[in-house]
Amino acid sequence: MRRPLSTGPFATTVGNRDESTVVTFQHVTKIYQKKNVGLEDVSIHIEPGEFVSVVGQSGSGKTTLAKLIIAEERVDKGRIIIGGWDITHIKHHEVPTLRRQIGVVFQDFKLLPKKSLFENVAFALEVAGQSTRSIRTVVPQLLKIVGLEQKIDRYPDQVSGGEQQRVVIARALAHRPKLLVADEPTGNLDTINAQEIISLLKKINEFGTTVVLVTHNREIVNMLRKRVITLDHGHVIADQRSGKYLL
Repeated sequence: MRRPLSTGPFATTVGNRDESTVVTFQHVTKIYQKKNVGLEDVSIHIEPGEFVSVVGQSGSGKTTLAKLIIAEERVDKGRIIIGGWDITHIKHHEVPTLRRQIGVVFQDFKLLPKKSLFENVAFALEVAGQSTRSIRTVVPQLLKIVGLEQKIDRYPDQVSGGEQQRVVIARALAHRPKLLVADEPTGNLDTINAQEIISLLKKINEFGTTVVLVTHNREIVNMLRKRVITLDHGHVIADQRSGKYLL
């Protein structure tokens, strides 16, 4: 069901490819206005199939890192390579292609309120030009993966917050990404729903998808016992292969 990141432009930039990593930051610096540091001289490598938690206090650079991966922000210095594609100077018209190959989940569900759960997931495929026949086959499969196959015709306001986030995850999986970026996906959820979302992300990771989880939730990070990258004022201060929330 999944396809590699080496499709599309990922396959046309062979000279820049690094098969051993999905995400590479090489001495990346991002400075906002008034000398506000987003990231400063950050170098990280995330390998295929890893589950990585990026943690730190507010303003540490966590969200900046996530936005740079999906090219919502651009670097001031350094290089970023995603799935073998050097996106450091990615062109504006190439950004949609990049984002179709990266699953993205944010704290804000951003579901379309007047569309059913089926239609919300289908919309991501329609925009990419998928056929109606393909959509009718794929969407129920995606909603089954996240445990919502029985609520396919309901609308966002007819399901819980946890279920809405599951729809977002199903939508993020629509293009069979090898990389899933989740920025505070449990921020609006209670403890039980948060744990269910994390269990779902672990399941997706076990299927082979690389997961980058940006979070401030100490309990979740400590429970995962996966790799933890800790940021502080834009700097990587710790990178633990099997770590805990340090701050």
